[in-house]
Amino acid sequence: MTIEAPVLEQPDAAMPPAAARLSRFVRPALGLLLPLGLALGWELAVWFGYSNGRLVPPPTKVFATIMELAKSGELSRHIITTLSRVAAGFALGVVAGTLLGAVSGYWGLARRLLDPTVQALRAIPSIAWVPLFILWLGIFETSKVALIAVGVFFPVYLGVMGAIHSVDRKIVEVGRIFRLSGPAMIRRILLPAVLPAYVVALRVGLGLGWMFVVAAEFMGASEGLGYLLIDGQQLGKPAQIVAAIVIFAILGKTTDWLIELATAPLLRWQDAFGRGRGAA
Repeated sequence: MTIEAPVLEQPDAAMPPAAARLSRFVRPALGLLLPLGLALGWELAVWFGYSNGRLVPPPTKVFATIMELAKSGELSRHIITTLSRVAAGFALGVVAGTLLGAVSGYWGLARRLLDPTVQALRAIPSIAWVPLFILWLGIFETSKVALIAVGVFFPVYLGVMGAIHSVDRKIVEVGRIFRLSGPAMIRRILLPAVLPAYVVALRVGLGLGWMFVVAAEFMGASEGLGYLLIDGQQLGKPAQIVAAIVIFAILGKTTDWLIELATAPLLRWQDAFGRGRGAA
């Protein structure tokens, strides 16, 4: 008597090539259903008079505000300014978080020396750094980039240190049996084991970078999407506030997708559950 094990469903492997190509476009489009449905619902609520749309403007008015800002050239200027700040802060935070996280994860003495202080600093609210950075670095770009870098640093540090610290001891022992040197152990054992968690840490850090840029642009900025938020609040323009929030969401999702796309070739070796179920 034999027992037949259930075969796991692998839709991509069973699909013909044309259907598989089509599914690559259909699956990401599914993520648009919820925001578009909410936008359509609110537009209809304002259209039928259930709301006057004054404090929460309908999507058509928000879109008109975005187009007006784009035609005047203000939108591109604010987007480029914010993107440059996030890019600079993200780069600094990733470098510092990766280096310190790797040292703390690989070297036990460094972890005992550094980690308690880093964890205490991580608990400080982002807005608490603002007056200190203004006092130290002034009100211009340096303080803004430094604040974003702080937001990016902590998740990257924690992700790298935790990933190295949780590497399976059996894998390391295999490397020692084969008498791998220190650099070879890092390259062939630790890096592949750490990389999936590192990618997640980068994405979390980028998300916090977009959150911290708003606090950074509250520090006397005259350009940037955060400035659009403040300007809309001071002048009583809710459509401009919502437009800035929508653009933040679009840019945040786009940059997150770029990180996912750039790191995908490095993770093709994974035989993960989500990869066989069309996770994207």
